[in-house]
This record gives sequence, C-alpha cells and structure tokens, in this order.
Amino acid sequence: MDLTKIVSISGYPEVFKIIKESRKGVIVESLQTGKRMQAFLHQKISSLEDIAIFTQDGDIQLKDVFRRIHEKENGGKAPDPKDVTQDGVKQYFEQILPEYDRDRVYVSDMKKVMRWYNMLLDKGLLDFSDEQEEKAEKKESEGEDKKEE
Repeated sequence: MDLTKIVSISGYPEVFKIIKESRKGVIVESLQTGKRMQAFLHQKISSLEDIAIFTQDGDIQLKDVFRRIHEKENGGKAPDPKDVTQDGVKQYFEQILPEYDRDRVYVSDMKKVMRWYNMLLDKGLLDFSDEQEEKAEKKESEGEDKKEE
C-alpha cells in the first residue's frame, strides 16, 4: 500500500490525492468530493505515508494503524466517529492500538484516523494483500530454513 500520493492539508478535514505538481504547489483532488484545487507551498501538506501516531515506545506508522483497523473490522469499515461518543472513540482506539500515548494523542486525532480509514477504504486505496503475501512468503522461507537444519 502506497500512501505517498495521498495527503492531508492543514485546515481541511478530508484527504486528497495529488494529481500534478506545479511551481506554486500541487494540484490535489478531494477523495470525498472529487473537486480539484491548488494546494500552495505555504500550506502544511503531509503525506499519509509520513504520518505516525505517538505510542509509549516510540511512533507507529499510520498505515500500520490502518492495517490494525482492517484486521479488527475484517476488511470492513471502522465506526463512523460522528456516531460514537468521545469515550467510545477512545475505547475503540485502545482496542486497535493499546500502546498509544494517552497524553499526546487527542480524540480529534483518533476521529481523523477513523474518518481517513473509512474514506480510503471506500475509494479502494487500502490494499493489504501485498503485505499479507510477503508475510506468508517469509513464514514459508523460515519454515524451509528450519527443515534444512
């Protein structure tokens, strides 16, 4: 799963797909509405590939959090954060990421992760099959190494 072309822009609740780079910034398309706009260089633009969640042991990449949600929901959607209380959002996040840093990860961050996950899932941009195949191949090769010994 490659999230380098999917970005968050400060001040906007949705995520965007980079369409084209320009001298003044980038042309992006909203995954929610499909509308295109220019994001300028002075705006804070963050690739989802580079975003991490604070944990007690360090940081965990956002795509790994998405993978945990995907596994918990058996490939389905996460609960809509609009329909869940703040305590419900915290409880859900504790289930998928029990080691998150409770002092630095806010409920608004948790809601954003859940909303982004659902948006990316709806658009078919979350594909964990390559990673699952790699894990299976790694297990097979480890099993062969043990047989040779």
